[in-house]
Amino acid sequence: MELAEFIEVARGDEPADLLLKNARVANVFTGEIQETHVALFDSRIVGLGEYRAREVINLQGRYLCPGFIDAHVHIESAMVPPNEFARAVVPRGTTTVVADPHEIANVLGLEGIRYILDMAKYNPLSVYMMAPSCVPSTDMETTGAALHWYDLQTLQHEPYVLGLGEMMNYPGVVNGVPDVLDKLRAFQGRVKDGHAPGLAGKGLMAYAAANIGSDHECITPEEALQRLELGMFVFLREATTARNLRDLLPIVDEHTSRRLCFCTDDRAPADLMDEGHIDYMVRVAIAEGVDPITAIRMATLNPSEYFHLHDRGAIAPARRADLVVFSDLQAPRAEMVFRDGKLVAQDGQVIPWERPRPAPVVRSSMNVDLANTHLRIEANGRRVRCIGIIPDQVVTEHLILEMSNRDGEIVTEPEQDVLKIAVIERHLATGNVGLGFVKGMGLRKGAIASTVAHDHHNIVVTGADDESMMTAVQATVAIRGGMTVAYDDTVLAQLPLPIAGLMSDQPIETVRQQMDEVLAAAKQLGSPLRDPFMTLSFLALPVIPSLKLTDHGLVDVDKFKLVSLFDS
Repeated sequence: MELAEFIEVARGDEPADLLLKNARVANVFTGEIQETHVALFDSRIVGLGEYRAREVINLQGRYLCPGFIDAHVHIESAMVPPNEFARAVVPRGTTTVVADPHEIANVLGLEGIRYILDMAKYNPLSVYMMAPSCVPSTDMETTGAALHWYDLQTLQHEPYVLGLGEMMNYPGVVNGVPDVLDKLRAFQGRVKDGHAPGLAGKGLMAYAAANIGSDHECITPEEALQRLELGMFVFLREATTARNLRDLLPIVDEHTSRRLCFCTDDRAPADLMDEGHIDYMVRVAIAEGVDPITAIRMATLNPSEYFHLHDRGAIAPARRADLVVFSDLQAPRAEMVFRDGKLVAQDGQVIPWERPRPAPVVRSSMNVDLANTHLRIEANGRRVRCIGIIPDQVVTEHLILEMSNRDGEIVTEPEQDVLKIAVIERHLATGNVGLGFVKGMGLRKGAIASTVAHDHHNIVVTGADDESMMTAVQATVAIRGGMTVAYDDTVLAQLPLPIAGLMSDQPIETVRQQMDEVLAAAKQLGSPLRDPFMTLSFLALPVIPSLKLTDHGLVDVDKFKLVSLFDS
């Protein structure tokens, strides 16, 4: 677009490409609704008001707001590549996401990041990235790759890489661990995202002093306000498992709202397709009493300013024509979605587009030593540490339970909702197996297994008996990664995820159907959880309190160290 020509159109001397007539514009700068027309030229908004145009669409008084922005998302958690992810979220009004690809990076390293970058091209969705800061997240797990500061520096010149992704190793920041500080120094002057659940006091001061600008792990208003008081942005999260939005909405007021954004973090296909994406969060916020323009601003202008994406996030001259048309200000649902001035979705359906080149292929990521894998837990006492699930949260309890000893072995007690859990290393065939117990999964029989296990993504399996667990593990390896439900020696349902053990090569509708099947099978085995696989995946993440399991063993996250299964 030539600047002089653009200004000529803005002056009204030349016609615009498209005029969206009779719109009620949500002005995120002033908080008002403007009844006006919006003129588009090339990919940008050229002006508001009366304009000549080559094409006119009469919105007939419908509302018009900027395209929604997801401030923090792991696309891999939708279990499809970016092109399929776009099909799910663009019709719901999302035109930009800021993704952290640390899931696939923990499996395939830079190769995985390049895969996501390649698959994000030529789609009706702008996919920006944050360089994964914690691959691995700690030294208490085995991953398929390790990325140091000098590896991450190779991403600095990528135009779609905005900064450093969530710094999950907050103890490393607070304690000044050299490798962690090197990563922060490497991204000096760039945006740096945070991840510091429960951190407070001088520790939080030290974390903020490292110039980390955001946190999406807040679960209480008090936690969120502590970060706002230090000048950080808070991303209100509504994921599949971590549903924190309603708990945090009380902090939204005229003073705080400008430093609040929405993010989905980890959202499964069913939730994306049934509830929605950022649009769902906007609707929930409004229903809970947040002013509609404030809610829209939190989904548009706020994240654009935090990430220095000043070319979007508002309806104003020179801004990108990323726009959402809807009829109900109290419950916005996208009816038309424009990106770069082009209609890309209408009435809940994405408009088909062509990818000009074939999809990249990634290598197989399953390398498991099953021959030497066993799940027996020798009895070295009866008091054992047990992971306690907290519904709709990714934090867990650190329980101490009296367990049964049968022939020198500690066994599961499904009637007490205590199951065995194992994490089996799948990247380097080390033979590592971490063993423990979990309470709250609800299975009365059988087992479930998955290669989605944040963030190392080894095989995580839980069940009522060892035979069912091994059946589930072996079947998961056979499909090159994915999710399996098994009972005794029978596989009940599977979701294959052959792309790094994290994503499917099938359409998102197929993935959703297969996901429904494994969830239904898990429910038949007794689990009451909305998504026991998503819950299971976070039981392996050693950077969220309080007790987690990796292939190295149990991790006391509060003390940030490995601990014995037995409480002596």
